[in-house]
Amino acid sequence: MNTLATVLLSTLPLAAGWAIHVWWLRGCLSTARRDPLTGLVIRDGFTRRATALVKDPRAVVVLADVDKFKHINDTYGHAAGDALLKATADRLAHHVGRNGVAGRLGGDEFAAVLLDDHGTAADLLAVLHGVLARPVDGQDPAVRATVSLGWVRSADFPADDLSGLLRRADEAMYAAKQARAGTRRAGLGWLFATVAGRRAGRTGARTDTPVVAVTA
Repeated sequence: MNTLATVLLSTLPLAAGWAIHVWWLRGCLSTARRDPLTGLVIRDGFTRRATALVKDPRAVVVLADVDKFKHINDTYGHAAGDALLKATADRLAHHVGRNGVAGRLGGDEFAAVLLDDHGTAADLLAVLHGVLARPVDGQDPAVRATVSLGWVRSADFPADDLSGLLRRADEAMYAAKQARAGTRRAGLGWLFATVAGRRAGRTGARTDTPVVAVTA
């Protein structure tokens, strides 16, 4: 056996060990970017994927917030609240599909970016709103909640980055949450968010730009 072959053979265990180590590190990084309760990506992982997606003119940015979640936790216990969050995450991820991304930003707030190939985002989100309001399998039927959704098309604001689009979606979601319980407000035109938006500093959401919302 020549010297080159000997050297190559001697380095194989080292190379194999390094490859396994890199694979393990990638697995740890992927796990660290996921919420342990819902399995969705957390804010950092969501931001990475969403930043790329919003460059697509088909992209729709969505914010979802469980209504009266604290009341559910206080009334039925944290296990029921956790089950509701898990079900909400699963349903949202399924609706968004593999071409988009869904993440848990924290607490009972979720975000998603989906690609609307046919210009039917309003219909898709109306369906999603109904799906998210379904009772959770295996839980007390009384444990149910509605979810307020706010969304915006990236193509409507081509100068906005992900942060700007999320702010607009947040304003729409907050406007939806302030609507009377039991109603659904779907955007069949331009809806102007005139209530205080949380990410707008609670000083009043912008009224010079259109946003669309689906309400609980």
